[in-house]
Amino acid sequence: MSHGIYVVTLGETMALMASDKAGPLAHASTMSLGIGGSESNVAIGLQRLGVQAVWCGRVGADSLGQLVEREIRAEGVDVRAIVDDDAPTGLMIKERRTPTAQKVAYYRSGSAGSRIVPDEVDERLIAGAALLHVSGITPALSPQAASTLQYAIAAAKSSGVPVSFDLNYRSKLWNADTAGSAYREIIPDVDIVFAGLEEAELAVGTVRDAEEAARRIAAMGPRQVVIKLGADGALAFVDGKVFRQGALVIEALDTVGAGDAFVAGYLAEFVGGLEPEECLQTAVSAGAFVCLVPGDWEGLPRRDELPLLGNHEPVSR
Repeated sequence: MSHGIYVVTLGETMALMASDKAGPLAHASTMSLGIGGSESNVAIGLQRLGVQAVWCGRVGADSLGQLVEREIRAEGVDVRAIVDDDAPTGLMIKERRTPTAQKVAYYRSGSAGSRIVPDEVDERLIAGAALLHVSGITPALSPQAASTLQYAIAAAKSSGVPVSFDLNYRSKLWNADTAGSAYREIIPDVDIVFAGLEEAELAVGTVRDAEEAARRIAAMGPRQVVIKLGADGALAFVDGKVFRQGALVIEALDTVGAGDAFVAGYLAEFVGGLEPEECLQTAVSAGAFVCLVPGDWEGLPRRDELPLLGNHEPVSR
């Protein structure tokens, strides 16, 4: 690959099982099988928007690992997966308890993805990238995964490659205090930070609003801070300036993965050299698309589909 035309993502992708109907999982007779992982979701989102993406991770030597690799590769993403003969591919199970409420359970303790080590980071691959994207899920998986994340960030910094970091707090992986401490260690070393408002407060404490949260995070070092506000849109603080973007009005079916889609939309325009306003517009559009379709990433839009949510004509001919 040539320098600067691709984005590298690093993190764990799991197999995903979801009940086909609303109700207690104990009474589900059928389930669908797919994949899900924050960093691979972003990679697929970037790929669909026309940016070459690379996903780096680990899978088990099992059928679920084969599924993970196949699905991501089928989207055109360059897959750099290490196969672990001694640990299984992680598993995520989604239960739709009511038509509008979901519960997610993880079976990833000791998974192949949690066993990634710094020696497995391809420094040359990162050095040639336009950007490295990571999330706060990885350091929550294991101490060695946390060390690997820091190593990858350092490799990017030493080569002048910008790093984006999505806090992506998972309460089932670690507690708020531990997460906040890790975020404060990572944030000064990255260039772009994405966070929900509550996630941002884990790093900087209680704030009045999204703008204060963004300013406090920016004071730690990043040039760009983007606060994801769901139905209220988003706010970006870039080089000392505030940018706001309202959300698109939709009827959300499944919001899981919307944050990853938002990140993919923003980064696709960022690596293309677009202004923050345009980055935010694509970000909220991509996030809205994912909410319209069941699944973590299946609804991610292609670039020529972005205008559809603003099109009042229901049939394109």
